[in-house]
Amino acid sequence: MDFAHLIRQAARHHRENVAVVHGDREQTYTELFERASRLANALRGLGLAQGDRVALLTPNGFETIEQLAGVALGGYVRSGLYTHQTGELNAYMMDLVDARALLVHADHVEEIEPHLGALTQLEHVLVFGGDARGHLAYERVLADAAPDDPQVELRPGDGHVVRFSAGTTGRPKGIYHTNAAWMNVENEWRLGLPQLDDRDRYLAAGPLTHLAIICVWPILQAGGRVVVMEAFDPGRALELIERERISFAVVVPTMIQALLDDPDVDRRDLSSLRCLHYAASPISERTAIRALERFGPILVQMYAQSEAIPATMLHAHQHLPQGSERERRWLRSIGRPTPNTIITVVDDAGRALPAGEVGEIAISSPGRMTEIWKDPAATAERLLPDGSVLTRDMGYMDEEGFVYLSDRKEDLIISGGYNIWPAELERAIATHAAVREVCVVGVPHERWGETPKAVVVLEEGASLSAAEVIELTREQVGSVKKVTSVEFAGELPKSGVGKVLRREVRAPFWPDVARHVSGA
Repeated sequence: MDFAHLIRQAARHHRENVAVVHGDREQTYTELFERASRLANALRGLGLAQGDRVALLTPNGFETIEQLAGVALGGYVRSGLYTHQTGELNAYMMDLVDARALLVHADHVEEIEPHLGALTQLEHVLVFGGDARGHLAYERVLADAAPDDPQVELRPGDGHVVRFSAGTTGRPKGIYHTNAAWMNVENEWRLGLPQLDDRDRYLAAGPLTHLAIICVWPILQAGGRVVVMEAFDPGRALELIERERISFAVVVPTMIQALLDDPDVDRRDLSSLRCLHYAASPISERTAIRALERFGPILVQMYAQSEAIPATMLHAHQHLPQGSERERRWLRSIGRPTPNTIITVVDDAGRALPAGEVGEIAISSPGRMTEIWKDPAATAERLLPDGSVLTRDMGYMDEEGFVYLSDRKEDLIISGGYNIWPAELERAIATHAAVREVCVVGVPHERWGETPKAVVVLEEGASLSAAEVIELTREQVGSVKKVTSVEFAGELPKSGVGKVLRREVRAPFWPDVARHVSGA
């Protein structure tokens, strides 16, 4: 099985089933396959070859699923950009993968356009959802293309996707997966969850460039329905769950909290839900208990990274806040390894540690990355000799095989499911003339798990407000990653060689709370 065959077979077996819902628009499997075929053929007509990278800069929308399917049908490598990031960063990512075509929503053309001229490999920009601004109009290009199956043969080792996540310097890195590797991701995910069939309805409530993508292909394979939310809103999500009889949703814990806090949560009929799958950031015990009380025993936690998906799951029957002491402890874990995954906790030399000892978590998973794009050194740093992926997450495994996170090996901040690298924010703040030194750390946040805080040392006699610092990061790094609070200090703690001790800066903000985070 490959992704082209998957969408082809789904269209054959489920012709008149509704595949996609967005607002008041619907698309059957027949229509989805025809539109995806037109896109694949249009890109081929523009000169793209199998294996070329196609970048997508789009919020969730009606066209999102057909674009995922069309890129796969043509044998191109999907490179999803992020609408919450700056145009400069998205251009950097396109340049990194030598993208030859960009599919971009009209709302994001203005931000990315000033950077396109420097991208020597980029040849075609297709704009949908509004004025093409002198670029190719997506709908016109599709109308002129053949609706026939492109009949591209996909081999297991051919590329499928480059996912972007923060690198060790704060610049995005490309996590490359082949067709076989990403199909393994989907198959392993399905093994850990309730069986899907053509009656299932999936609520794509989060960005389809991020965690929410993991359910799309399994739902299409089963002939179910993808209900796309343009942006998450708890009241709207509850309405859709009731109206569309949603059975599956993939969320981050902040979304669960928002659903529970919505005034409509108790009057909506949510009985169709049979799996609320959460991942990407910490969940408080209080939120988990409230969710179980309102939604029932349908919570499933996943731990993963872009480099290895999935790794562990805590299943619905293991969420037992009212159980024995042993069972209550499971709720603080990230679950056990998925069926075909091996988790090892290793020391700095890569040697396996016994149960209960804290070390770095290493994942041997069928869905592990093929490589870090164009960076063999970084790839080698993340792999053990047996191919296991080093996560940079510290934790331990108990005698029963449950895995517990204890801290990050590095300083990545995970806020509401988004990875935020402190160095990126520090560079932005340091551009201000009034700033002498700055250190950014994650601090506790009831809704987001943690949030970036800047501790700033000003030049003598200089003045700068917290609001100005926050706005500076919003402009340079984006609204999702901006710092949310600022503290001014006379100096920062340093080591004997003058290195800022980030852990000491962070420690006062976590006096009574263990900082448990997981990447995805």
